[in-house]
Amino acid sequence: MVNIAALKTLLAEPKNIVITTHHKPDGDAMGSSLGLYNYLLQKGHHVHVITPTDYPIFLHWLPNNGEVLIYTDKVAESKQLVADADLIFCLDFNALSRINELGECVAASAAKKVMIDHHLDPEDFDDYRFWNVNACSAAQLVYEFIVDFMAEPELINKDVANCLYTGIMTDSGSFRFPNTTAAVHRIVAHLIENGAENARIHQLVYDTSTESRLKFLGHCLSNRLQVFEEYNTSLITVSKEDLAMFTITTGDTEGLVNYGLAINGIRLAALIIERPDRVKLSLRSTGDFPANEICKKYFNGGGHRNAAGGASDDSFEKTIETFKTLLPTYKTLLLQ
Repeated sequence: MVNIAALKTLLAEPKNIVITTHHKPDGDAMGSSLGLYNYLLQKGHHVHVITPTDYPIFLHWLPNNGEVLIYTDKVAESKQLVADADLIFCLDFNALSRINELGECVAASAAKKVMIDHHLDPEDFDDYRFWNVNACSAAQLVYEFIVDFMAEPELINKDVANCLYTGIMTDSGSFRFPNTTAAVHRIVAHLIENGAENARIHQLVYDTSTESRLKFLGHCLSNRLQVFEEYNTSLITVSKEDLAMFTITTGDTEGLVNYGLAINGIRLAALIIERPDRVKLSLRSTGDFPANEICKKYFNGGGHRNAAGGASDDSFEKTIETFKTLLPTYKTLLLQ
């Protein structure tokens, strides 16, 4: 890996740059990507954001979202841009498998790769790395990249500020997770001073549900929530029939797992969803309980200690049963 200080030299002259982020991008993925995009535009670079898949409609208001290319919609154009790039910024992911087929294109490209990420155990596919597992979000790291590393705080304009605020807000659980430090609040204050519309952003992200999504939420809490008091654990299971019944689209299940964690005394909350391609699992935990360990060891995934995800090629029913059989193994930790 090359000394990251050399990256400043590369960025001193206009470059062809691609920014990409993980499969099914969330608020941090899109906020950090478009925040970096709007910053690099000001420096005269030729920049494209390419996502591996679609993403929630409640993020489509982000500044310059209309310029984003979705790989699955524009495969040929995306491949050409990646092949022609001088630099590829890889945001909010630590392994090329997280960007699906796009990962093969990135790996084959002669472009220098820059990782900006806060997940554990990054793979060595990058040439430059701006990485901190203690950061609350990739958006925080993009802010620090611009302000501290590049020493260009004057380029945090309103568009950059709105994007980075969105990323920090969503990945910090609206500033309630333990990694929302005093430094994070100072960053957020600076973003608001530079034009971030905090109240409007919150409304656009959290208060734009469709009627069907709200009914789906009620259905899940009434009919799909199980509580295992002997393990301080909650589980919500969503079948493909549930998804079809309420016409669920990308982003409609966002945050659903957190409702289980809101129950008094619960230390581990799980959400298992039967997707068309495979079964997906999301875990949230409190304190020192290692949600990421369960995802890494048993569900081909990983993440942070208190927020992790994975997937299973087993049936929906078998995946649920596997999760339940793991609980006795972790009983001591769950009852602490």
